[in-house]
Amino acid sequence: MCVAVTMLALPGLALSEPACEHLTATGNAEYPPYLWRDPHDPGRLIGANADLIKHLGTLLGLRIDVVYGGPWSRAQEEVRAGRIDMLAGYFLTADREQTLSFVKPAFLFTPSMVWVRRDEVFPYKQWSDLTGRSGGTLVNNSFGQAFDDYARANLSLEEVPTASQAFQKLILKRNDYVIFEQFPGMALARKLGIEGDVVALEPPINSEGLYLALSAKAPCISASLRKQIDSDMQKIVSSPLAQDLVKANLALWNAQQKAGLNP
Repeated sequence: MCVAVTMLALPGLALSEPACEHLTATGNAEYPPYLWRDPHDPGRLIGANADLIKHLGTLLGLRIDVVYGGPWSRAQEEVRAGRIDMLAGYFLTADREQTLSFVKPAFLFTPSMVWVRRDEVFPYKQWSDLTGRSGGTLVNNSFGQAFDDYARANLSLEEVPTASQAFQKLILKRNDYVIFEQFPGMALARKLGIEGDVVALEPPINSEGLYLALSAKAPCISASLRKQIDSDMQKIVSSPLAQDLVKANLALWNAQQKAGLNP
């Protein structure tokens, strides 16, 4: 959603276009150190992606609130429907480009791993080693176009609403593996108290870019604002800011876990 104002709020916008002073963003709420729910305000998301998007808002001269939009599948639908303006971290696929506008290039890259029970590790070197085994993933999740196409044709992947459910099913031996990103998987395993029971196999299935994705139905994201977003994101991507934010938020997540702070 956005708040439209009649006065010119951003430099360079045509007077005939609606200007915005407030945009909203959301993302995967089980994704530390990139995104997770604020223990002190569960309706808000914090993390590296949230900090980066807020910095973008500062460059744009407007406020961007990063809000909890529900489980990952619902958060995506909120943005597609235009009820929330953007996704703060989304893998790019051909299908997703049909409904959302991706700001390029990616602002971060994250490896996706095959997580297994530590006492039931199986040989894995390539995607084909997963055939014949039962895997877990999230509803409406993606691991890049190439892997998505391969998995659709060759793998058995059961979709669940949350990463916590996927890892719990792995521990209960209802799946042989879970596909999930590296740092978020490590953080979630620690939160669930199973970090000694699971392990990520090498190599990663891939390393995909995290993009800012804009809703095509967001009324305040005009052509002029989109051009300014593109320009300012280029500045962010060319700086060390994104990697610095990952390190800082990994430390924040670990400190919160030690303090027993969970949303």
